[in-house]
This record gives sequence, C-alpha cells and structure tokens, in this order.
Amino acid sequence: MDKTAAEIIRECGLFCGLTPGSLEKVTRIARTVRFKRGQTIFREGDPCPGIYVVGLGAVRVFKTAPSGKKHVLHFARAGMTFAEVAAIGQFNCPADADATEDSVCALIPRLEFRRIVNEDHAFCIELMAGMSKWVHSLVGLLEDLVLRDATARVARHLIRSDSTRGKGEFTLPMRKKDLASHLNLTSETLSRTLHRLVDCGLIESHGQRIRIFDLDKLEEVAGGLAPAEFA
Repeated sequence: MDKTAAEIIRECGLFCGLTPGSLEKVTRIARTVRFKRGQTIFREGDPCPGIYVVGLGAVRVFKTAPSGKKHVLHFARAGMTFAEVAAIGQFNCPADADATEDSVCALIPRLEFRRIVNEDHAFCIELMAGMSKWVHSLVGLLEDLVLRDATARVARHLIRSDSTRGKGEFTLPMRKKDLASHLNLTSETLSRTLHRLVDCGLIESHGQRIRIFDLDKLEEVAGGLAPAEFA
C-alpha cells in the first residue's frame, strides 16, 4: 500500500527540525502525485510547482547541454527532495526532472508553502535545521568532485549505496550511464574503475548488481588509497 503524503513528509530529512505543529502545517497542504517510469515531471524553465518529496521510486534531475549531452545533478530516492530550492527561492525550475522508476511523491505546493514561510517566523528557524543538512550533502558532493579521483568517487558511491553494509548484494540506484554522469565521469572510465575494483577482489559486479567483499578496504580506497595496493 502506498504511503500517504503525510507519511512521506514525516520521513524526509529536509523537515527533520520541524516541531509537530509545524509539520502538521506542511502535511495539511501536501498531496500525493504518481509518475510512471520515464515520465517527465518538469522541464527547465517551467514554473516550479512546489517541493517534491520522494516516497517510492527514483527521480533524476539533470541538465542538457547544447550538444544534447545530459549531466545528472541529483538522484532523489525515498526520503529525499527535489525542486526545493526553486520553490523556496521563488524561481523557475533550473533543470529537467523525470522518473527513472514508477514513483510516488508528496508535493507541497509552492504558493501554500510560501504562505507558511511568510507568516510563521518560528517555522523558518525550524526549517533551517533541515536546510543545513541538505547543504552539508551538497558540500560532500562538491568535495567528491574536486578532491577525489575517479576510483575514490566510485568507491564512495558504492559504500553509500550498499544498504547491506557489505553483507550481501545490492542494486545500483541508477543506470551506470547516469551514475557516470552524476560522478562527472565518462561511461568508459566508470566501467574501467569497476573492473579495477573487481580485479583487486574488493567487489563483485554483475550488471546493476554489486557486492562488496571488503568494506573496510573499500572505505580506504574511498579515502584516496590506491586499490592496486590490495592486489
């Protein structure tokens, strides 16, 4: 059974700092929306409908270059948000978004949300706690792109994606083509990096299915240690 909009929002990190009363104000204006796999949610330049919170499935947020090449900015899965900056900042959607799986989201309409923000100072202060967590995750992504090489970036992403914590197989949360774009790599570089980690005995890879054999050593690779040292 699908979660209600209220249930989805209560599990969202962006609203983790809200008091029960403030959370009730948000859930009261939210509604559930559903998207089929491959369905466009919005296009760059469209008026922002509001803040989306993913309850089930996955959503890809991306920019398209004049050449047609797509760069994935963000993958939102359960508990994560998208279009939040445009909704809070009151500007149009800065990128495209589509569903990569059948997805269920809670939509918090922009105008109603802005009304709460404008009328409730305490709500704004509470919201800052969740916003700081969101900004922290962006800083972590920037750190990955600037300070870590391809192997460290891939290793770090695999660790974050492994809900089993090295105890079993897991499925990559996005297609490898999209993962490469998200990590600012070419598909060829991602493929070579995965093969390198396999050859060093740190992981097993079968299509989208991955298994981490040595989580501690992979964490060292994510920190910058060359996997060749484990060969």
